[in-house]
Amino acid sequence: MPWSNQGGNGGPWGPRPGQSGGGRSNQPPDLEDIIKKGQDKLKGIIPGGPKSPRSIFLIFLIIVVIWFLSGFYRVLPDEQGVVLRFGEAVKTTPPGLHYHLPAPIESVLKPKVTRVNREEIGFRSAGEFARQASTRDVPEESLMLTGDENIVDIDFEVFWIISNASDYLFNIQSQKPTVKAAAETAMREVIGRTPIQRVLAEGRLDIESETQKLIQVILDSYKAGIQITNVNLQKVDPPGAVIDSFRDVQRARADLERKRNEAEAYQNDIIPRARGEAERLLQEAQAYREEVVQNATGDASRFIAIYTEYANAKEVTKRRIYLETMEEVLGKMSKIIIDKDQGSGVVPYLSLDQLKKNQVNSGGGN
Repeated sequence: MPWSNQGGNGGPWGPRPGQSGGGRSNQPPDLEDIIKKGQDKLKGIIPGGPKSPRSIFLIFLIIVVIWFLSGFYRVLPDEQGVVLRFGEAVKTTPPGLHYHLPAPIESVLKPKVTRVNREEIGFRSAGEFARQASTRDVPEESLMLTGDENIVDIDFEVFWIISNASDYLFNIQSQKPTVKAAAETAMREVIGRTPIQRVLAEGRLDIESETQKLIQVILDSYKAGIQITNVNLQKVDPPGAVIDSFRDVQRARADLERKRNEAEAYQNDIIPRARGEAERLLQEAQAYREEVVQNATGDASRFIAIYTEYANAKEVTKRRIYLETMEEVLGKMSKIIIDKDQGSGVVPYLSLDQLKKNQVNSGGGN
């Protein structure tokens, strides 16, 4: 073929590996030649060769410069730098670029002070990357004794951050187990003085708050450099073996409370109404009493006045009383008055039917 005669058997793309091309050797470069060329270049840079005092000083100077430059370090925004001098903390540094004396004189630790850490007490979660969200109960941590000698199963979380990096690094050895132990101790103390009914019902927020404060007191006593940000009760139940019976008791208590509330509501309704009715009757009786007394007093006064007049003028008084009585009696009746003098010798005609109708209509009598 046309390219078979172009010098060698490499084809149109040049010689194959292992074949000579253009007269160059197909052997790998010699390592001794490379070293020798490097020494020759170094002699050109450093007169006298690498073993001369000048070259040794220059190499030492380069090493010292690199050593000093190794003291630069950067603290990230979520970190706090703690500079150690021969293992002792001497200062803390905020986020940014800083410098410390190179090792082994000084070194720096950079804990993440803004990261929120989480501890689980009474349970273990499957993990952030688990396919299914599930938890495993830890009875030796979750079973606690209440103030009225009942047992509850409590799972809770504790969230914390680093408040003082130096104290956090050097005052306690195992930070996470320490927080966990302090949290379990504090929760047992709070539950141990709280009745079970309050634990299971309305006291959850108070328990979380008291436990958070107590954990903080414990950690501050060790100068742990840790701040508790939140305590969250995940589960508060009776033990699984008695939970059905406990729920029956709870339902009975709920029924009792409901009936008590209904009775109190009925009491609050009926008692004020009864008191109001009694007050009304009392006021009516008092008014009737005053009315009767006033009427009796008036009648007595009138009788005394009439008696006084009667004693002074008997005939006149008797006549007046008679006329007043007749006026009162006859004033409401239908009546026909006939003068005896004018009617003598004449038989009067009385329309009794019309008179009877008038009596029925007026309701009077004759």
